[in-house]
Amino acid sequence: MSSRGPMVEGSDGSDFSHRQKVADHYKISVQNKSRLKYCILFHYLLFFLMLAKLCPDVLDRLDIFVLEIEELEIPKPLLWEYLWCFSLPASFLALSAVKHNCVRNISLYIKWIVLLGILPVVYAFFYYLTDVYTFITEHPSDSVLKWRDFPYGILWYIFIALAVQIHGFSIHFASNLKSAWTARGSTQKKK
Repeated sequence: MSSRGPMVEGSDGSDFSHRQKVADHYKISVQNKSRLKYCILFHYLLFFLMLAKLCPDVLDRLDIFVLEIEELEIPKPLLWEYLWCFSLPASFLALSAVKHNCVRNISLYIKWIVLLGILPVVYAFFYYLTDVYTFITEHPSDSVLKWRDFPYGILWYIFIALAVQIHGFSIHFASNLKSAWTARGSTQKKK
């Protein structure tokens, strides 16, 4: 509040500092909400990349033939790829939790991401490990599955590295939000 009258004697205007402090859990909440939204945005980008990879299989199952897509000769998808796609609806839960500061929804988001985001990717890491190891140790190897003359396992390792980082940061920011919101609730109950 600004004063329109003359300044009080003996006051240099710095006496407000003890009253103008924002509680730490509000700072943490605002900061981590923004970061979690960015992680969700990157999750959407990865999802559209995976959707493009799954598109030929989905079209085959719907009995739709598109010559341009068939000519790409994209390898058939594995179950983990479809399971990973089911991690996307968790983002809607997280966005709802962020909007309403809901501890229950953010907890469900964390569990959902671990179950359908991290675990399928960890499975893929071990599934393609032998191909990647063979490619690294025996560089001109013909026994490694390739797509467009690039090792298929290496392509998946790039995806896995991105997904692990995005999901790891998402879980970190979501757990920070959960802690901040829980701390806020515990301080409110103590009053």
